[in-house]
Amino acid sequence: MIQGTTSDAGKSVMVAGLCRCLHRRGIRVAPFKPQNMALNSAVTSDRGEIGRAQALQAQAAGIAPHVDMNPVLLKPSSDQRAQLILQGRALEHMEATEFHDYKKVAMDTVLDSWRRLQIQYEALLVEGAGSPAEINLREGDIANMGFAETVSCPVVIVADIDRGGVFAHLVGTLELLSPSEQDLVQGFIINRFRGDIALLQPGLDWLEARTGKPVLGVVPYLHNLQLDAEDAIATEQACDTDEPLRVIVPVLPRISNHTDFDPLRTHPGVDLQYIGEGEVPPPADLVIIPGSKSVRADVAWLRHNGWEKYLQRHVRYGGKVLGICGGMQMLGAQVNDPQGVEGEAGTSIGFDLLPLSTTLAPGKTLRQVTGHLSDGGCFEGYEIHCGQTQVEPGTRAFVHFDDGREDGALSADNQIAGTYTHGIFDQGESCAALLRWAGLEAAVTEDREVLREREIDRLADALEQSLDLGAMFPQWFTP
Repeated sequence: MIQGTTSDAGKSVMVAGLCRCLHRRGIRVAPFKPQNMALNSAVTSDRGEIGRAQALQAQAAGIAPHVDMNPVLLKPSSDQRAQLILQGRALEHMEATEFHDYKKVAMDTVLDSWRRLQIQYEALLVEGAGSPAEINLREGDIANMGFAETVSCPVVIVADIDRGGVFAHLVGTLELLSPSEQDLVQGFIINRFRGDIALLQPGLDWLEARTGKPVLGVVPYLHNLQLDAEDAIATEQACDTDEPLRVIVPVLPRISNHTDFDPLRTHPGVDLQYIGEGEVPPPADLVIIPGSKSVRADVAWLRHNGWEKYLQRHVRYGGKVLGICGGMQMLGAQVNDPQGVEGEAGTSIGFDLLPLSTTLAPGKTLRQVTGHLSDGGCFEGYEIHCGQTQVEPGTRAFVHFDDGREDGALSADNQIAGTYTHGIFDQGESCAALLRWAGLEAAVTEDREVLREREIDRLADALEQSLDLGAMFPQWFTP
């Protein structure tokens, strides 16, 4: 089990890389995250929902993602409320205090999934959540040491040296664990190191002497590592032209599946900017309104931050607008929530840029899809949304699925489009078609899947060179 001293210490990346290391040696390995809290999710082939990081880890292991790999997923809809998803199925929204009391039931679900995976695979690589040293969350823990102790799983703790304070993080985390939990800790990994390892060695020697635990490796900082983020928004870019296509995306308070835009961030002809609260949106060629876990609250946030007037001006001067999932809902006339699916029941006025209206309802549409865009470009993607959208008759569909269904809408002047489909930038053909629609000529692109494979191998190469895999996996690697 890989646990971390903090969020974003490198747990997800370590599990992905180690999955690939074992997979290369013919080991049947699978990832497992007992409890995840993230708004970036993936749809499995059996129409379940799991964290996107676990889907990436499954790819690294050479297997299809399955709901048992992430049996408990929490998708925050406010600071104190989240949707609970067990084994891929959305159940209900819970307050934080409610979920704390619900953990006994959730642990039973976790162990049920764990036992099934144990039967199918030789090795399971487990990812913790946040930090195991959160004192207020220790009671009934199912995400870190509570799970590790229940199944007697050895633990490695990873820390991010690029943040600073790495020795305090590691020593402090270990000190706050109980004696039985400390016994499970097999050692430490230091992540994202820059510089001469010789200058770090005295600190490593001190750490081992102070804790009695070995440092299993120091992983170098892998610049511009292009892997799907679990939740944090990646901002590194590959733009290398003086006249790029300018794309902006508002960072909604409950933005979801922003990994949709990673292919744009890594495109050499695209300048992608995320615009946060209080920031003035700059001139752009394309504005993308992303998915949201709280559509009505986020459309209110956009209005409060001046985006309605910005969009009106942007369209008036010929700019393109694309809404994906909740973003498409916001571009319509209104979003109705009569049953309070996302919070308080009511209706919100949309931006009225597309001839459609949406009514939210309990239950979630989850499916993998294939098809083509209205202007060409085949894709493989997925749908993950609540409610139904009614498009006015005579409106052009933006997406055509291979099963004969249509999705989304395209404005009569060809400036504004919307779709429920996630992943339409991932395939080179559909991404190129979208970029040409937005104004980028000769938009040559690479399939995201090809890039993911290359980056997973790059990560695994680095781990094989920097970690003592023989100490971590003596049955498969020669010490």
